[in-house]
Order: sequence, then C-alpha cells, then structure tokens
Amino acid sequence: MNRPALRLLITVAFGLALLGAVASARANDNSGLEQLARDFLQPAVDQALAEQAGVPLRAEVQMGSLDNRLRLAPCKAIEPFLPPNGRLWGRSRVGLRCVDGPTRWAVYLPVTVQAFGPAWVLKTPVQSGETLTQEHAERAEVDWAAHPSMVLALPERWVGQQAAYALTPGQVIRENMVRAPQAFEAGTPVKVSAGGPGFAITVIGQALNAGLVGQSARVRLPSGKVVTGQVRADQVVEVPL
Repeated sequence: MNRPALRLLITVAFGLALLGAVASARANDNSGLEQLARDFLQPAVDQALAEQAGVPLRAEVQMGSLDNRLRLAPCKAIEPFLPPNGRLWGRSRVGLRCVDGPTRWAVYLPVTVQAFGPAWVLKTPVQSGETLTQEHAERAEVDWAAHPSMVLALPERWVGQQAAYALTPGQVIRENMVRAPQAFEAGTPVKVSAGGPGFAITVIGQALNAGLVGQSARVRLPSGKVVTGQVRADQVVEVPL
C-alpha cells in the first residue's frame, strides 16, 4: 500500500528501533517476547494513524503468538524490528532478534493492524457508470485496513463520481470504486478558456485525449499549438496563463 500513512508508520517504527528500542528478556519466555513486540508496535501505530485523510483513526493491534515448542538461546538484549519492505496495515509481521547473546537469532510474529474510522457504506445498489449521490450511502465506522484501496471518507471525494463497476449494498466506498465522469472523447471539438483579471479568451480546439472532469486534457488549438488544461463538466478546458 502505498500510502503516506504507511510510509510514516514505517518511518516511526524504524525510528524507534534506531533510537535503541532494545529490551532485555528471557529468550525462552515466549509471552515476554510477544509483549516486547506489542510494546514496540502499539505506540508507532497509534502515532502514525492518529489522523489520516483528515479524519481520526483508532488503531487496534492483534498480536499473534510464537510456537510454544520454540526454545531460543539465552539473550541479554532483544531488539524488535520490521522486516525489509514490511508494512503495518492489515496482516503483517514484526521481528525480534537477539543483539547481545552467545547465539544470534531472529523470530517473527504475525500481526494484524486494524484502523477503525468513519467511512461511507453503500445502502443501495449502484450500476457501473452510474453517478454516485450522497443518498447512495450512509456513515459507519469501518476498518480502513481491511482492503488495500484507500477509503474515501469525505463526500466531496466521491459524490458526483461514476461507479467504476457494479456496486452492492454494504461496500465501503474506496478509491478503486469510482472514476471521474467523462466530459468528451478524443477528437471532440472543445472550448479552451484562459483568462485573468478583467479579461477572458475562448477558442475552439480539438481534444487529443478523452476528457475526465477535474483531470487534465490536451487540446490542439487552430494554430497547431498543443495546450494542457483542466476539464470542466461543460466541455470546457481551462488553461492557466
């Protein structure tokens, strides 16, 4: 997942390790190892998920357990760490390694990180290509980490967008479920608008690509020059000066 919250989460977690998040524990005490991993994870998760996309998230960490038959060599200091390219969002794992002992070892515990927060859940079916309205959904608290696609918690992120595929009641509205409505197709004559204080210029050009509302489109002007601007719903492309 590639997300600012995940990058922050990993940075915080590794920062804790680099600052010396090293603890002494009996190597054969699995419950102590599990608690050490939890003490390492929970503060990092809480800080990274304190606020995401303008809304607060409540983190819950479900820590797995080690095999009770596991017997590790004695160790004076054990360091928790994240595996390379590890992500703490949904199902993941955290490592524990011996950094001061006669025998170096490392073990991994499964972990599930949940991030509960407000979202919009569909209450009626939506056909593919249908425009979403606020009447299609209702507010609810959900686990944002249950799916890799980002939750669209703010109505302005999805109201007026089109369903990317057929949607069913109970689905949480996420980024991969919506797309911007198309204002025109490639090759369509469109208006190109530019202006400033006290003046405005409008010419007719030819769209070089399909225009999605709110996104960029390239237009060839009568002079042959190609400009790029933002698509409006009225088949106008606004070009900054």
